[in-house]
Amino acid sequence: MISSMTGYGRGESSTKGITAVAELRSVNNRFLEVATRLPRTLNARENDIKDLLRKKMVRGKVNVSLTVERENGADIPVKVNKSAVQAYYKLLLDLKKITKSSEKIRLEHLLSFSEVLEPEVPDNTDELEWEVSEKAINNALDAMMAMREKEGEELRKDLQGRLNQLSGLVTESERLSKERMPDERKKLRDRVAQLLENPDIIDNNRLELEIALLSDKLDITEECVRFRSHVKFFTEALNGKESAGRKLNFLLQEMNREANTIGSKSFDVEIAHAVVVMKEEMEKMREQLQNIE
Repeated sequence: MISSMTGYGRGESSTKGITAVAELRSVNNRFLEVATRLPRTLNARENDIKDLLRKKMVRGKVNVSLTVERENGADIPVKVNKSAVQAYYKLLLDLKKITKSSEKIRLEHLLSFSEVLEPEVPDNTDELEWEVSEKAINNALDAMMAMREKEGEELRKDLQGRLNQLSGLVTESERLSKERMPDERKKLRDRVAQLLENPDIIDNNRLELEIALLSDKLDITEECVRFRSHVKFFTEALNGKESAGRKLNFLLQEMNREANTIGSKSFDVEIAHAVVVMKEEMEKMREQLQNIE
């Protein structure tokens, strides 16, 4: 199923007085890139969060924001790190002596060091927080993936419509080419005849061979067949179940290559105009594909 790389999801979970809220935002990216903003007590779980996302995502840049709260309104109980307080107090005394400062050491000076206060985590709190947070992240991930799939379906419809238009333009170009090939052959023969003063010296067999070879170079049937083959595989990938963003980009490049060849081989104005429209549509498709996973 086609999935967009743009999405947003919010998930929440709570148990035993702990509530976790997760928000996920994703945009297009060549690879899967995850950036996290977590509570300090869950910093060690960053890789676990990335593993959760890898199970359901292949590409995209994802920002994960997680907050954890307790019923008492505090993020987590804290305690005084006595050894850190003593060490920093001694450090400040030494600093006073070196600078010969008369300023008194106050409490706010000590509180400026983050190590003075440290979290006091009760037994099993870390595991419980992660259990709640994991559920919240999974809920947010499910919501984001649902949004990505919904937008992906809209992209699929748009691409399918443009693909149908391209198929019609190729068929019309091939029809015009076949209809006008006899006229092109006659024009070639007339031009050659005009270049010769005495038409009697023309080797008709040789002339017919050269015209046939030149006409073959002007024939776009082979390019049209390959173009339709690419369209077939593009449609299959578009409606398949696997992530197909890279494959679709490759097929579109091949389609663009065939369109360029059709344009260079044909001297017909209507075919040239059809090729211009085809390239415009494929450029729009290329922009859309940048957001498909």
